[in-house]
Amino acid sequence: FQEIGKHECYFINGTEKVRLVERYMYNREQLLHFDSDVGHYVGDTPFGEFQARYFNSQTDFMEETRAAVDTFCRHNYNVS
Repeated sequence: FQEIGKHECYFINGTEKVRLVERYMYNREQLLHFDSDVGHYVGDTPFGEFQARYFNSQTDFMEETRAAVDTFCRHNYNVS
């Protein structure tokens, strides 16, 4: 069992508008994803829906995930 997480940052007009998308895959199928424009995890499969409900219920984890737009994307803007 190997789950793969992919994190993507989208920059519009420099760092004025930043969007973070996290995708979690298993066997080339997307199970769930987080989109900072939506603000929470969304399940793409039945198992992904279960995982999304769990992640969304973890208050501290969700605060960190939402803050990743600044701590991960904006912080690394000049690197890419």
